[in-house]
Amino acid sequence: MTANPSLATSLIPILLLLGSNVFMTFAWYGHLRYKSAPIWIVIFASWGIAFFEYCLQVPANRIGHQVYSAAQLKTLQEIITLVVFAIFSVTWLGESIRWNHLVGFALIAAAAFFLFADFG
Repeated sequence: MTANPSLATSLIPILLLLGSNVFMTFAWYGHLRYKSAPIWIVIFASWGIAFFEYCLQVPANRIGHQVYSAAQLKTLQEIITLVVFAIFSVTWLGESIRWNHLVGFALIAAAAFFLFADFG
């Protein structure tokens, strides 16, 4: 890991993870809007979408590991996943976010604090 990473080096993995998660969320959950579609079509469509997810995810982790530990990368991934999924579930699936979801998200954000904090 780099001692003093540039802003770009720190930010590029986060942006790649963000893009990756948009593809991942559509691959995993986008088909829920099309429940009448045959499952085999849904599976192949999801695989096709997941290809683009991996095209962003793998470089995000490869580049990110120069700056972040594996635990930090995984934590970033989970937080980004929750943010993308929350937006997706409201806008694409028409579901609401409830207070208990927000509490759960806040607890995961608290975990991220401890993973990124330097306690010596």
